[in-house]
Amino acid sequence: MATNEPNPVLNAFFDDLVRCETRLYNAVGERLRVEHGLGASQFEFLRYFRDHPRSRVADTATYFAAGVGAISKGVDRLEARGWVVRDPNPADGRSSLVSLTSTGAELVARAERTFSGYIDELLSATFSSEQITTAGRALAVLRSSLEHERIGLPVG
Repeated sequence: MATNEPNPVLNAFFDDLVRCETRLYNAVGERLRVEHGLGASQFEFLRYFRDHPRSRVADTATYFAAGVGAISKGVDRLEARGWVVRDPNPADGRSSLVSLTSTGAELVARAERTFSGYIDELLSATFSSEQITTAGRALAVLRSSLEHERIGLPVG
């Protein structure tokens, strides 16, 4: 039952979750930048477009819980580097469909190996495989609930 009283356990959980995410994201981003010349958000976009070819920017924004404008600018930067291409959407002339180029596909494949190895290194140094599985399941439940209720999407 929701209450307006402070809950130190939930407050600590939120703080730890956010700070861990930030530190992991920054560390991964730095490793990807040094080894592949791309940031963590660019890597995430490339993986998304690899796994969801011919995606609309609006769908991508929903997936990442980000604004359409921010995603569109990110796609512009990927397109300028030759990693993605936009094609007209035959079902909706106001939107385009984004897909990886062969250069983008090669880059994301190389970066994926770096990402996987580094995440394994960072997490396995602290957690057992069982702990990672348990935490992953708990976060998946939370994410699913938030997405189902459309909580945390940008306004406007």
